[in-house]
Amino acid sequence: MNELIEAAVAKTGLHDFGDDSFREGLEILAQSLRTEAQLNSRGEDAIYSRLITYLSQRLQVEDWYRRHPEIDDVPIVPPLICLGLPRTGSTALSALLAQDPDTRYLRRWESSQPCPPPSTVSGPDPRIPSDKGEMIGTRYHVPVDDANGPMECLELMGLDFKSHLFQAFAQVPTYSEWLVSRADLASTFEYQRRVMKLLQWGEPTRPWRLKCPAHVLFLTVIDKVFPDARYVMTHRDPADVVLSVAELYADIIGGFTDHIDRPYIGRLNVEHCALGVRRAVRFRDDGADDRFYDIDFRAMQSDPIGQVEGLYAWLGQPVGAEFGNRMRSWWTRTAAEREPSHRADPAAFGIDIDQVRPMFAEYVEHAGRWTTH
Repeated sequence: MNELIEAAVAKTGLHDFGDDSFREGLEILAQSLRTEAQLNSRGEDAIYSRLITYLSQRLQVEDWYRRHPEIDDVPIVPPLICLGLPRTGSTALSALLAQDPDTRYLRRWESSQPCPPPSTVSGPDPRIPSDKGEMIGTRYHVPVDDANGPMECLELMGLDFKSHLFQAFAQVPTYSEWLVSRADLASTFEYQRRVMKLLQWGEPTRPWRLKCPAHVLFLTVIDKVFPDARYVMTHRDPADVVLSVAELYADIIGGFTDHIDRPYIGRLNVEHCALGVRRAVRFRDDGADDRFYDIDFRAMQSDPIGQVEGLYAWLGQPVGAEFGNRMRSWWTRTAAEREPSHRADPAAFGIDIDQVRPMFAEYVEHAGRWTTH
């Protein structure tokens, strides 16, 4: 861990990381990478350089606040947060929501490098990739022509080293167990809010559209940091979800280790998905249900624009002509790039679908009621 910190300090010439909240996650992650991940040379280069980038960006965030304390005065309008199990249509939904010219979202090119604040850059921002961007695994996993498209919150959470992002890159069971059972993510979302202010600094105040499937695991903490947030939750058959996510993890992790453990990846995703929906059901049943709008995966596939129009009617906001036209254009333009329907082999990941379904029975019952509209 100290070597990573020293590398970030040497890279930036800065020393102030702000609050020490990031150190516990970094220490547990570094230990897990060292003793469990069995990284190959490509994995070591890619993952450790990414960790140094997050540390370097954290140093720069604090430096910008030191020189411009007025950044903290930037108001954060109550956000709309897109969540749900992974692979449920939330990526397409967030891309459609990003077509609204009156909102702010986390852009791909700024998610891992929020500094300098975009409003301070003159001319084309050098962070915007001129090509397809970074290939991870054997795919790009995002529409290849959408450099300005939305990104999940995972990289901003990575600045506090408490993020599902890391378990998608490496087999780190000790870190993964700590993240969902003992880690305190209050500092993570507080830091995300801090970075959102920096990203918005110098720009018109607009409501944020955020997206992260993993947020189902941390709703009670998010609620403390963003108490006025509203949510749109996407839904799909959990048996399809866990297989799809396991295959995605395997594709990425398989490039960074020569010792991939698919049954472990299967167990990990079943356990985290089941835990996430249990926590979401409990959070909603405890009085937050009226803050959620729900969209079924099949409805999203058959009538994506209509689903967004329904969401905006629930928000009490119009879908203007420009917004509607941009959504239709995006959906048409990216149709050829959408991944074909594919179902992985459950046995390859040690998953017995008949044993998995009862773990999600309560959620499936709730989701059926939530999506009746």
